[in-house]
Amino acid sequence: MTLIENVSRRSFLKGMVSTGALVLGACYYPEILRADGLPTDTPADRATLHPNMFVGIDTDGTVQIVAHRSEMGTAIRTSLPLVVADELDADWKRVKIDQAIGDPRYGDQNTDGSHSIRSFYDVMRQAGASARFMLIQAAAQQWNVRPADCATEPHVVIHRPSGRRLAYGDLAARAAKLPVPKKEQLQLKSNNQWRYIGKGMPSYDLADLCTGKALYGMDARMDNMVYASIEHPPVLGGKVQSYDNSEALKVAGVRQTIAIDPFKPPPAFQPLGGIAVIADNTWSAFQGRKKLKVVWDNGPNETYDSAQYKKELQETARKPAKVVRSEGDVDSVFAKGGKIMEADYYVPLLAHTSMEPMVALADFRDGRATIWAPTQNPQAAQDIVSKELGIAKENVICHVTLLGGGFGRKSKPDYVAEAAVLSKKIGRPVKVVWTREDDVKFDYYNAVAAMYMRAALGADGKPTAWLQRSVFPPITSIFDVDAVYGDPGHLQQGWTDVPFDIANLRVENGPAKAHVRIGWLRSVANIYHAFAVQSFADELAHAAGRDPLDYLLDLIGKPRTINFKDVDYPNYGASLQTYPWETGRLRRVTEMVAEKAGWGKRKLGKGAGLGIAAHKSFLTYVATIVEVEVNDQGEIKIPRVDTAVDAGLVVNPEITRAQFEGAAVFGTSVAKTGEITATKGTINQSNFSDYPVARIDEAPLQTNVYLVDSSAPPAGVGEPGVPPFVAAFCNAIYAATGKRIRELPTKNTNLGNKNKGE
Repeated sequence: MTLIENVSRRSFLKGMVSTGALVLGACYYPEILRADGLPTDTPADRATLHPNMFVGIDTDGTVQIVAHRSEMGTAIRTSLPLVVADELDADWKRVKIDQAIGDPRYGDQNTDGSHSIRSFYDVMRQAGASARFMLIQAAAQQWNVRPADCATEPHVVIHRPSGRRLAYGDLAARAAKLPVPKKEQLQLKSNNQWRYIGKGMPSYDLADLCTGKALYGMDARMDNMVYASIEHPPVLGGKVQSYDNSEALKVAGVRQTIAIDPFKPPPAFQPLGGIAVIADNTWSAFQGRKKLKVVWDNGPNETYDSAQYKKELQETARKPAKVVRSEGDVDSVFAKGGKIMEADYYVPLLAHTSMEPMVALADFRDGRATIWAPTQNPQAAQDIVSKELGIAKENVICHVTLLGGGFGRKSKPDYVAEAAVLSKKIGRPVKVVWTREDDVKFDYYNAVAAMYMRAALGADGKPTAWLQRSVFPPITSIFDVDAVYGDPGHLQQGWTDVPFDIANLRVENGPAKAHVRIGWLRSVANIYHAFAVQSFADELAHAAGRDPLDYLLDLIGKPRTINFKDVDYPNYGASLQTYPWETGRLRRVTEMVAEKAGWGKRKLGKGAGLGIAAHKSFLTYVATIVEVEVNDQGEIKIPRVDTAVDAGLVVNPEITRAQFEGAAVFGTSVAKTGEITATKGTINQSNFSDYPVARIDEAPLQTNVYLVDSSAPPAGVGEPGVPPFVAAFCNAIYAATGKRIRELPTKNTNLGNKNKGE
């Protein structure tokens, strides 16, 4: 029996309260440490049979599966355990999922980059197959028969010749005494034996999510806990010159104020610094903070003005820059003259604005820190907390709650470090709670970018030469103060991997200095790169008098594998042998979505138009068609979105469709209203009033997602839907109005009065 099941709920709860452990719904994790300083494992590892870190089986037949990735709406807490359960041949109704703490023994726990399934599909299969192997061995031993004569059905081992059956729970103790099999001994299921993989399952947490029982970071509680709200420097790198807290201390419930040291450049995941107001509740902390009087030294970034910075980026984009991919001789073709097309595109800073702002609870005592946080990366939280507190990483325990959205922001644990620092300073548990204004003003923003595109067109209207140049402050600037160029990992995102069949091609990247924290947001650099490339392709199609679909297919060309010789192309961390860049797959989804959407066959009304875009990101091929309607006032409606997806093997189809439906809503916000600006280094936006996200009446009315049946290895699904949606949406606006969108968001373009006449 597990520790949790060996005590009654009431007595266990009472014991946890008395020892100061955290209570989080169905799972209770006391702070227990091994003699070697490592935290105890989850209940799965305390089960009777636990052949590995991910699965355990109790004598009552309960299968405990560890979810080591963070759950923020993608149902990864369901999909990865589903793979384990399938290979184990477990009855899903008897599976209990336990959330892992941060621990390097689980491998990578950064739930980011759309690679959870890709990176851990084989690991999960082997974890389940190992347990199944041991159960079969135990049953054969008990019956004194050959293991080869035994098989499994959900939760039982069967002796096929005699029909005898033994339940998993009855075999757990005997199986636990057997050696764990080597990888070579495992026999994984064939595809036609799968019960769950490819068929899917609703979210394990669905009932709790729908009934309000699901517990998020804000729900974490501890005895003797206080709350903190932090007044951060308004400009990145700013410092407190002086402050007056006298009025703040008069607010009922406010206990004290504490200064937090500013970060030492580069910022990475360090606390921003500032003045924390400590109180008995969030209301008092927020009200006390409003009463603070702080004089700031804003530092050199006070000169940052986003309007001027935009001009600088665009000027840089018009100048020769660092070449990151080159084929043929672009310059000689341009020198010949003929029809030359060029265009500038621009995408501003974007904020994450997940529904749950930053929050974390920390308890520092006896040289150890225990954290409860909605984090995408518990190991990064351990790392920054250990550095800030000056303790060993092994002495930081990070429990992961459900996340109320993440989009990449919660993989950066600056807010977790704040709670830990404050807990050490005041000697009691502290919950740091960010307001929505904090969330918007102190984000790690998706980079602002300017792109310059140029093409020489042949007699058939197809490019004979293609030049593209992007300029954006790089994400690496949060780790390197001197970084000004994009790194290969972000240049690969829709830029160095432009898939068009053009003999003369050059891809460049110009320098840009960051004045705010830059971070990854859902689909990252793919947003602005796909917007530029796919919009320019649409422009060229119309300039040539061609149908945009036919023209796009011509650009993609015949099926081939892109050769990245002499290009620094990380391929999202995957092997190019396993995951080659295959233009045939991009072509297939483009043709598929056109057929499904009825491209060229549907009669559209006044002010209506269709736009198309195709893009590969996170190893997944996606093509999207967006239908828009634009009225005389310039108001946009999105009646329908069609998306075709080739993500290789899809473990959980319905959840995958949901990710692309969500991407259409997310992309609507990015394209229509997403814009962060700054004046004198201070962010101008503060809440949904001036950084709106799509409301239900603005979101696509109907989104159809078509999954390609593929035998290719699994790829990402959380992010790839956003880039082609944004570009297709803007192309649809042109089809509807004749007005080309070259700068986002579209709210800054007057779309009223004139509709398309072609």
